[in-house]
Amino acid sequence: MQSFEGKGLERLLEAFLEYLSYERGSSGHTLRSYRVDLEDFFGFLREKGLPQDPGGIDHLHLRLYLSHLTRRGLKRSSISRKLSAIRSFFRYLKREGLIKRNPAQLVSTPKFMKGLPRWLTVEEAFSLVEAPPQGDAKGIRDRAILELLYSSGLRVGELVGLDLRDIDLKEGLVRVLGKGGKERLVPVGGKACEALGLYLKVRGSFGPKEDALFLNRWGRRLSARSVGRIVKEYALRGEVLKPVTPHVLRHTFATHMLDGGADLRAIQELLGHARLSTTQRYTHVSLSTLMEVYDRAHPRAKKVP
Repeated sequence: MQSFEGKGLERLLEAFLEYLSYERGSSGHTLRSYRVDLEDFFGFLREKGLPQDPGGIDHLHLRLYLSHLTRRGLKRSSISRKLSAIRSFFRYLKREGLIKRNPAQLVSTPKFMKGLPRWLTVEEAFSLVEAPPQGDAKGIRDRAILELLYSSGLRVGELVGLDLRDIDLKEGLVRVLGKGGKERLVPVGGKACEALGLYLKVRGSFGPKEDALFLNRWGRRLSARSVGRIVKEYALRGEVLKPVTPHVLRHTFATHMLDGGADLRAIQELLGHARLSTTQRYTHVSLSTLMEVYDRAHPRAKKVP
């Protein structure tokens, strides 16, 4: 069994990040998050005079660190993320034979209640999606983006990942690649189909350089960050006096569907949730019998004559 004194933890961190990058194919964002979380943990160990040898760190040290994070006022979700990074790090050390046991196995993840999702009223949602001006290509594109987010409850990553071949306006469907590479078909309401049809007529003005559905001014795939800016811009224009993000529109879609009487399991499928318990967060606003289907439930799903 090897011992790592002084900067041993930092050296092992670099080896761990290299393993994540080259063997696990982790993204740059993931690597940066692991580095920040683990360096924070190592700093705590140094500050408290706790072992710097990975073999000398036990579950009590980890519990001290979690208590320290709680006193710092971190959200339980942030604490859970940091603990997850620590678990992965010690799992790697054990796999490499550098420690005999993983101390993180004896530390449970903090339990926390998920906050209720934020959503818009029907009037606020209409004000938002109708805010983009229709006199230029950008406004037409932005209207299509907002209508699709509200109409179908897509995650922003799913929306920007759409290609032209993924939409079928005749059938009112969009093919979505969700989390874990799972594909699903999602209905698109009449208003959103109308907005998308108008956008497709002007899409060529963006100088397309790829098959992405939504393009930026350089003809490349629009980024999730840009969509976030678009949502905020038109929330202000539409005088929606709440913080609005693409995910708030996803919550709004689910809330309005449920309040309109849609079946909970149907909403689960539409949102691409793996567990029904995730979808059940929206039941606090439903006063209906949950027996209706999409076309009757969604306020903008009605077909355009």
